Amino acid sequence: MTDPAAPPFVLVTGPEGILVERAVAGVLAAAQGSDVEVIRIDPATYESGALQMHASPSLFGGAKTIVVRDLHESPDDLQLDLLSLLATPDPDLGLVVGHGGGVKGKKVLDTMRKAGARVIECPAIKTDRDKTDFVLKEFAAARRKITSEGVRALIEAVGKDVRELAAACSQLISDTEGAVDDAVVDTYHGGKVEATGFRVADATVAGQSGEALRLLRHAIATGVDPVPIVAVLASQLRQLIKVGAAGRGSSAQLAKSLGMAPWQIDKARRAVTHWSADGLAEAVQAVAAADFEVKGGGRDPVYAVERAILTIARARAGH
Repeated sequence: MTDPAAPPFVLVTGPEGILVERAVAGVLAAAQGSDVEVIRIDPATYESGALQMHASPSLFGGAKTIVVRDLHESPDDLQLDLLSLLATPDPDLGLVVGHGGGVKGKKVLDTMRKAGARVIECPAIKTDRDKTDFVLKEFAAARRKITSEGVRALIEAVGKDVRELAAACSQLISDTEGAVDDAVVDTYHGGKVEATGFRVADATVAGQSGEALRLLRHAIATGVDPVPIVAVLASQLRQLIKVGAAGRGSSAQLAKSLGMAPWQIDKARRAVTHWSADGLAEAVQAVAAADFEVKGGGRDPVYAVERAILTIARARAGH
């Protein structure tokens, strides 16, 4: 390795694939240039004894780094061979092991930690708060600025998949200049299904039934399925209920406890003041009925969404 003080063993833990790939790539990039031979072990096709064969010194000398991914899915033979390798470490051998979680392979993990392995954690990016932090870090790493509205718009447009979110950040960073706001994001990603669904949901929750119906019909005309639109509507209403029941506290505090981003807390707080408990209950029932119908329970999915929009808007107005 380039840093002689760095441990020869590296443990990459956590289920978030893109973070795992970046961590492994970073470790390999820090190895001593092209003189280091990189050997990748696939647990799915592993045969007993293969690890020792790869680890043995070559006739021409030189350092090696062995990369083992998905230890949590590895056969017992691979785990036993890893333990054997760890028991007699070779100073010219680097070992990078990835583990996605669970108890399988725990003995190898514990042994590596006791041996002083460097541990890189790659936790799952699930909540919108996690995704907000991820986007901010992506832009900070590139020394670029994105506004809170820009973060919101980006997550709403492409936040369902972390890889797509990372690719969207990379595109905006490389293709734009200055601060990225919601208008810039909309230029690049405003046509996505998720973005359309959020526009419909925002207008509906705000009681703007006419605008919501216009957006819905435009979405349907451009090929958007009603199912994700209903899903976003349901998500928006759940957020209103969670924030309304959470009581006082700063946006940051509530965001942490509710698994939401601070901007979502602020948005929900502004919206929930226009709703009564009975109105929210009626709106949730309307969305549940629409969800049933758009998934095959009704004859006309589009009409089901339109009816839900009108019911929700009336429920808000009657608070």
